[in-house]
Amino acid sequence: MLDNYEKFKKDVLTLTKIDLNCYKEKQMKRRIDTLIGKTKAKSYDEYVSLLKTDKKIFEQFVNFLTINVSEFYRNPDQWKLLDTKIIPELIQKFGKNLKIWSAACSTGDEPYSLVMALSRHLPLNQIHILATDIDKQVLEKARVGLYSDKSIANVPDDLKRKYFTKIGASFQISDEIKKRVEFKEHNLLRDAYPSNCNMIVCRNVVIYFTDDAKLDIYQKFNQALKKDGILFIGSTEQIMNYKELNYERSSSFFFIKE
Repeated sequence: MLDNYEKFKKDVLTLTKIDLNCYKEKQMKRRIDTLIGKTKAKSYDEYVSLLKTDKKIFEQFVNFLTINVSEFYRNPDQWKLLDTKIIPELIQKFGKNLKIWSAACSTGDEPYSLVMALSRHLPLNQIHILATDIDKQVLEKARVGLYSDKSIANVPDDLKRKYFTKIGASFQISDEIKKRVEFKEHNLLRDAYPSNCNMIVCRNVVIYFTDDAKLDIYQKFNQALKKDGILFIGSTEQIMNYKELNYERSSSFFFIKE
């Protein structure tokens, strides 16, 4: 019998530093109960005991909590706008040494996409992306840089030919792209944010959080941006009160810090 979810949330916070109170409860609890049902645990306390003693189950749990659905150039129309309008404007405003943060970067598809998009405008040795995620496992996958055919389907053909090598059924991203990305562990709900960013990319992640957590994150993103810096969000997300949060809307998914 799975009961006392409140205690379970506290145990999870102690063990993982992930605060389940910041996630939509009904949706998250259903996902967790399904995961627990695949183990021998009959209660939340028994599952917590497994998390403490079984490294594989612990890593599976953290991986399960952190939603890792990612692909290169996800929503290609937005990346086209980034290429033709946003990046040239950023270079015009801030010069060529841009500070760009890819937050909740998952398996690296997004920060590597950013490097490739920027490579059309800047020499590779002038590009640096800070990429962060709460999940150590996905950061390890990102550093390896091995992807499926489906994951890279939207990459422009010229960039695909230039920066990927086929290895069996997978595709390896080139070291010259990898070198431009610095991966770090970071919890959006808990850790200090970088400062003086020219652009922050955080897409299709905040949707899983409560309204209060979303508000806090968008406020912190605003503080982390330089004036006239850009926040790039996902197609599943909206910032209805963007004016109150000190943003100006550039287009549906790009917001400028006022």
